[in-house]
Order: sequence, then C-alpha cells, then structure tokens
Amino acid sequence: MIDDRPASAVLDDGAGAGAAFAVTASRPVWRVGASGTSPATEWLAEEVPVALVYNGISHVVMLATPCDLEDFATGFSLTEGVVEDAAEVRACEVVETCVGIELQVELSSRAFAGLKDQRRQMAGRTGCGICGAESIEQAIRPVARVAQRPRIDLARVNTALQALDAAQHIRNDTGATHAAGWVDADGQLRLCREDVGRHNALDKLIGGMQRQRIDTSGGFALVSSRASYEMVQKAARAGIGALVAVSAPTALAVRVAEESGVALACWARGDRLTAYTFPEAFAA
Repeated sequence: MIDDRPASAVLDDGAGAGAAFAVTASRPVWRVGASGTSPATEWLAEEVPVALVYNGISHVVMLATPCDLEDFATGFSLTEGVVEDAAEVRACEVVETCVGIELQVELSSRAFAGLKDQRRQMAGRTGCGICGAESIEQAIRPVARVAQRPRIDLARVNTALQALDAAQHIRNDTGATHAAGWVDADGQLRLCREDVGRHNALDKLIGGMQRQRIDTSGGFALVSSRASYEMVQKAARAGIGALVAVSAPTALAVRVAEESGVALACWARGDRLTAYTFPEAFAA
C-alpha cells in the first residue's frame, strides 16, 4: 500500500507533537483571457528552507516541501555520503524556527568523525569552484557498483506510471512538485514521496525505504523528472539497481549509470521506454 494523504491538509511528519507543517497554501489569482479577467483561488506548493544539522553543527540548507522530513534527513545523509549505513542516523528531531525548519540529526560517532574530517578538507582547499581537480572529484563522487539489477517487464512500468500519477496528491493540487516512487518485484507501487525538488523527492523515497526496511532488490525507482547524474548516483548509493524516468537523461547520468551498474531507462510512456544502459534488464 502507498500513502493516501490529501495535499491540501496539514501533514504530520511523524516526528511527534509540533512536527506538522502545511504543504500547500491557498492564494487568490486572476484568470486573464480574451473574455476578460476573473478572480479565482489556487493551491500552491509550499517551499521552505530546511537545514540539516548534524550533532549540533549546521551542514547544509535546502529548499524543500515540508513533509516526510525524517525520511528526507535519512535519505540525504545516505545518498550524500554523510553516513555509510542508514542505521548511523540515530535520531532526528524536526524543529520549526522563525525562518524555516531544522532537522537536528544525531549521527553515530564514526559518521560524525568522518563528516568533521570532510569539512576540514573542504575548508582547506584553494581554487575556483569546480575548476580544480579536487573539486571535480568531490562533485562527481565514485560509487560502488550495485549488487544486482532486476528484470523489469514493460507492463509493470506502465502500471507503475499510472499508480505514481494517482499518488501525487500535492502535484494534483498544485502542479508544482516532483515524485519518486518505489516499485517492487510484483510491479506494485510500494511508496511515493513528493517534493518541489526532484533530488529531494528521491532522497525522501530512499529515506522512507530505509526507515521502513523495504528491500531494494528486485524492484526499481520511478521518477517524474529527468535523470541527472545526481539521481543515478543517489540510486546507486542506496543499492537500487534500476532507475526509470519519465523525461530525458544527461550524458553524464548515462556514464555514471554504466560505471555503477544501474539500469537506466527514460522517456517512459505507456508500453515503451528508451534503455540507455543494460537493455537486457527491460523486456516487453
């Protein structure tokens, strides 16, 4: 079963009292056309600053949709290499501030020591952004090859596309969010997460799967966006062997998929798709 929650409601992130945030807002608009101007009301997706704070030290601030925030903290920590295993995220408290939301994450001592060492290395660098070799290596991080790739029937993809479309409650209210879903070996959409950012949606999905102990073998991730190299990289870090996108990939995404062993398919439409790597993983 997937979550079935109205986007226009205030959602409880599951972090306890005080952790509920509105994910949409109602605003007046004016329809302008050849026949004139008329007032109306629309639902808009909320987008708020969300700070990841590890063991009391602020690490990064992202703009995100304020729902499934514990999933986001877990998924981001795993896919960005802050932790090697989701179990190293010991706790997460969601705290509302006057300007946004803090995710106060408690890491294991090993993970936090690694994070502090990484921050020291970054602080000691010189150069101009990604011009230096070290900066490029930092940006395009190598990932271990996935253990296995699933075999995916096109009929499963078509069924999953329809299920993902129906599960996007915030998108259906606002038209402003991306979604990432996990489709299991039986072709069922097990979990769906939404966010204004496509990377955030995938992080939320991966975090939700880790927290719910959903097996990453045999199924595939389905995203409502293009497939950038970061999306492939995040999937590989989570042990996901196949990624299907509804839009185009980048050339770098395809190269990263080849190197990491991820079966990458894009332009998923009904009974067809385009396989960019490992076409044997997809069958009609």
